[in-house]
This record gives sequence, C-alpha cells and structure tokens, in this order.
Amino acid sequence: MAEKSSGKWTRALWREWVKPLLIVIAVMAPLRSSFADWNDVPTGSMKPTILEGDRVVVNKLAYDLKVPFTTIHLAKWDDPKRGDIIVFYSPADGTRLVKRVVGIPGDVVELRENVLLINQQKAEYESLPSEYIVDLRPADLLVARFARERVAGKSHAVMAKPHLGSKRSFDPEVVPPGGYFVMGDNRDESYDSRWLGFISRDRIVGEAVVIAFSLDRDRYFRPRLSRFFHELI
Repeated sequence: MAEKSSGKWTRALWREWVKPLLIVIAVMAPLRSSFADWNDVPTGSMKPTILEGDRVVVNKLAYDLKVPFTTIHLAKWDDPKRGDIIVFYSPADGTRLVKRVVGIPGDVVELRENVLLINQQKAEYESLPSEYIVDLRPADLLVARFARERVAGKSHAVMAKPHLGSKRSFDPEVVPPGGYFVMGDNRDESYDSRWLGFISRDRIVGEAVVIAFSLDRDRYFRPRLSRFFHELI
C-alpha cells in the first residue's frame, strides 16, 4: 500500500507541478532569448547614465530577430544609431558588455583629450544638471568631472576622472562596414573600442532601453527607487 501511495504522489507531483513548470520554462526561455532580456551592470563604465547595481532591460527586437540562443539573424529591420546604448558580446572574451555607440559604419572617429570628434565635427559640451549625479558615490563626486555631450543632435551625460591614466586621445579611425565604435560614458574607466576595436554587427544583442530596478551595493543593496523604470538616454 505504501508503495502505491508513493507512486500516486509522484505521478501527481509530476502532472500538477513539475510538468507545467517545465512547459513554462520551455516557452519562456526562447522568448527571452529572442525578444527581451535584462542585463546586470557590475561595473561603473557607463556612469553617470548607468550605475553599478542597475538592472537594465534589453530590447532584442530593436534591430533584428535572431534564432533563440544564437546570434544567427532571421530578419533585420534596423541598425544601431549614434547615441544608442547597446548590449553586445565582447570580442575579447565573449562576456556581455553595455556601451554607447559613438561611431557607425563610414564615420571617422577621433578623440582629443576626451573631446570626441565625429567626421571632423567636435562634440558640444555643456554643464550637467545636478539631478543626473545624485545617486553617484561620494568618492566619484569628489574627483570626477561631469558634462552633457551632444553629438549629431543627441545629448547624454558623460564623466571623466583626470587623475586616472587613460587613453584620452587617438588618431582618426574609419569605422568599417558592419562595424561600430562604442565607448563608455565614464570615459576614463571604460574598456571599450579604444582597446577592443570595432564591434561587429553580429555581436550586438540589442538595445538597452530602461532601468528595471536598481540596488545600491554600497548600502546593503538598498533599493534606489528613483531609478526604477528610468528610461535610458
């Protein structure tokens, strides 16, 4: 009797809990792989736009449709534009990185003492309103410089740390077909195209569009409620 009861319980567990859960996973995993995902941000390379502890939503349909769990394109309807924040697989080690597109195919990209030039046109810089930096660490506020950078009619926040050694200048480089030049908004603490080189189109996962939620790792993972559902620009 005990064996029969145990068998009935096992079959009921499979039928009522395990099987439905596996079906949900089987359906949701490909959807997440093809349509939308999120990406944890462990470093400060995109400060002040994205902070450590932010969880960003990635729109995988921003540019194309891929075969689930692969980078194989089924259809393409758009390409990244200057100013887009993209998620891509690093050509160095395959990890997923979040950076901003500053150069698209055909652009001539140059950097002079952290001043960006696109097609020989200097980016415009102006002071950054204080509300853009309220969530930064006190250590950043003490040593960093902040500005609003405008390129091709689009503007976003950037920061620099003059006391650090960094690659603040490079000669003009032409972005090749199918390639993109990306940089972090935190210009002096970002591992980007200055070292990685151009990012090929097939490595791009999608566009980071919004912060789903944010946890302050320096304060026992306290929620930063003001950053919840904050649109990325």
